[in-house]
Amino acid sequence: MQELTQLLQEAAGRDCIFEQESMKNHTTFRIGGPADLFAAPVTVESAAEVVRICREHHVPFYVIGNGSNLLVSDKGYRGLILQLYRNLSEIRVEGEEILVQAGAMLSVIAKRALEHGLTGFEFASGIPGTIGGAAVMNAGAYGKEMKDVLTQVTVLTQENTLLTVPAQELVLGYRHSIIPERGWIVLEAKLKLKKGDREEIRRQMEELKEKRVSKQPLEFPSAGSTFKRPEGYFAGKLIMDAGLRGFSVGGAQVSEKHCGFVVNRGDATAEDVRKLMRLVSERVREQFGVELEPEVRMLGEF
Repeated sequence: MQELTQLLQEAAGRDCIFEQESMKNHTTFRIGGPADLFAAPVTVESAAEVVRICREHHVPFYVIGNGSNLLVSDKGYRGLILQLYRNLSEIRVEGEEILVQAGAMLSVIAKRALEHGLTGFEFASGIPGTIGGAAVMNAGAYGKEMKDVLTQVTVLTQENTLLTVPAQELVLGYRHSIIPERGWIVLEAKLKLKKGDREEIRRQMEELKEKRVSKQPLEFPSAGSTFKRPEGYFAGKLIMDAGLRGFSVGGAQVSEKHCGFVVNRGDATAEDVRKLMRLVSERVREQFGVELEPEVRMLGEF
C-alpha cells in the first residue's frame, strides 16, 4: 500500500492523495466508511495518471463528483475513490457555448449562464450534482434533461486516451448513457444554450428554487430521489399510497415531506438505508405490482 500511495502522490501531489478517508465527508447522504485510498487531483493530466496507475496495479477505483446519488457501505470501499469535484471545476463561456470541467456544480454553471444571459440550463440550477455525473446519467428535472443542452463530452477511455464524443452518440435516455458501459470517465463537457432575457432566466430559477424548497426535504442529508420513476407511475406517490410516509429503519426515514426521498435523520447507517429501501420496494410490489428500481447507486460491500 505504501508503495502505491507514493506512486499516486508523485502523480497527483502529496496533498491530493489520502489513505483511509471517511466517505461520510464526501457524500450528500453523510454516510459511508473509509476508502482505502482517496484522490482529488487538480489537473486532467494528473487524474488520467491516477487512473493509469490504478489500472496498471489492478486497483479497483470509482469516480465521484460531490457524492450525490450515492450510498457508500459502512465498511467503506476497498480501492481508490477518484474525486472530480472542486479541483476540476473550471467554467468557460464562449458565445452561446459553455465549456466545463467534470467537477463543476450544476448550480454554479446555471449561475454563470445567468450572468451571460444564456437560457436553457435553468432546470439544472437546483440539482445537487456535478456536470460529469449529470452527463453520465442524463440528469434532468421539470421536464428537461442534459440531452437538451449537451453537445459533447471529453472522456478518458479504458485505454487511457482522451476522446471527444458528440452527445448524439451517447445514447442519452432516462437516467442513462453508454458512458458507464464503455468504462469512460467524463473529464469535460460542452453545452449549447441560447441568448435570453436575464430577468426572465432569474425568475425561472427562483421559481424552480421555491418548488424544490417547498416540496423536497432539503433540511436533511439525502442522495436525492431514491428510486427511478417507474413507467406510468411516480415512485413517491406509490410509496405514499403504500402508507410509508415517515416509515423508518434506524436513522433512515422515508421523508415526511416527499416520499420519493429517503433521508438521514442524523445517525443513519448505510445498512439502515439499504434495509429501508428493500422494505419499501417489497411493500410497493406487494400492493401495486410495481417494481421500484433504485436510482441511488450503492458502493462497497453490503
